[in-house]
Amino acid sequence: MGAQLAGLATGVGSLPGSSIDEACATAFDELPELPHLPELPARGPGADMIGRTACRLAGLPVDRTPSGWRLVDRPGLDQRAAEELMAADLDALLPVAGPGYDGALKVQLVGPWTLAAAVELPRGGAVLGDRGALRDLVDSLAETAREHLADVRRRLPSANLVLQLDEPGLPAVLAGQVRTQSGLGALRVPEETEVVSALREVVSAVDVPVALHCCARRPPLGMLHAAGAAAVGLDLTLGDVDHDALGELVEQGGKVWLGVLPSLGPGVPPAPRDVAEPVRRLWRELGFDAEALPVTVAVTPTCGLAGASPGWVNTAYRLLRQVARALSEAPEGVGS
Repeated sequence: MGAQLAGLATGVGSLPGSSIDEACATAFDELPELPHLPELPARGPGADMIGRTACRLAGLPVDRTPSGWRLVDRPGLDQRAAEELMAADLDALLPVAGPGYDGALKVQLVGPWTLAAAVELPRGGAVLGDRGALRDLVDSLAETAREHLADVRRRLPSANLVLQLDEPGLPAVLAGQVRTQSGLGALRVPEETEVVSALREVVSAVDVPVALHCCARRPPLGMLHAAGAAAVGLDLTLGDVDHDALGELVEQGGKVWLGVLPSLGPGVPPAPRDVAEPVRRLWRELGFDAEALPVTVAVTPTCGLAGASPGWVNTAYRLLRQVARALSEAPEGVGS
């Protein structure tokens, strides 16, 4: 049975702290329908979002420089350390889930465009600015995704896996906001067909549902869905959702993951009904039947929770489960 992608709550990826055992326990205890492999960037280089993916790129060694991650001729010490961290993170799933675990599990990698804007060429400058290097990176990432899922399956062979590709940098790429090495100019803006093709190559390389997540403003929903994503994630609280693109996505059978809770604790936790109301309002504005909401929408934090307190993480995850339950159990309220 494949993993459920709607009517539930899940996390985006990053959590605070440095204990992977505690983070895994939190993810599985608080988000039992779709727990995720935690990312703990507080542990340093290689534990950050870009580093975790860059250090796994098949056939493309990297090392850490003062300006970030860079392609190199041979793996550096930071890459080796990152690889060891990832192996330990995957091993930490076993005590929590158990080897016979047959539930859902989400793992995350950075998508090709955000990665190409962040990782540098050996001589400097983003990979995005070199068509040949960009092509190599996309090919490598597709293989990396396959290998990553295989590594998870070696630990949990019966798990129903979901792959999340994070693309927070894609709107900046499309807006021509990625600077040249000198900082005096901007790198070229790729064509829409090129953007979709690169995303589709990675999505189609794996045999599990893929969620494309973009928590930045103006996420290109049409491109993300056209790439073959089973679900598209966005930050609902930013208030700039393209209703036409979202409506088309839903009409074509896509699932939507809506970021509805802030990544940092707001002080007094909101009531579940106050969190659920923007979701209901959006659904009314889109004009879809109330019954379609629970089978289309899942709820998440707006972005990762790396900067949050442990108390807010637990509160946020429990709130999300309450919101998901309310939206599933009382869909008739959506259309009222």
